[in-house]
Amino acid sequence: MSIMSAIALYGIIWFMTMFLVLPFRQKSQAEAGEVVPGTPEGAPQDAQMWRKVKLVTLIATVAFVVIAGIILSEVITFEMIERITRG
Repeated sequence: MSIMSAIALYGIIWFMTMFLVLPFRQKSQAEAGEVVPGTPEGAPQDAQMWRKVKLVTLIATVAFVVIAGIILSEVITFEMIERITRG
């Protein structure tokens, strides 16, 4: 795996993890009872983005190490995947 492939893989894993983590512990302004004028009621009251970024980075790094280890050790190869998908 080249360095560019590793960076692309990490980026994909990071963003997929971010989209999975974003809705957790989300409280809307309507639920909090404090709607800021000019914003929709469903907007988050406190998104806690730095906390989520740290969590996502930790999860994505662990997932990347596992997936990169599988790729580099050739436990699963492209030929195996190709053989399965061709039927």
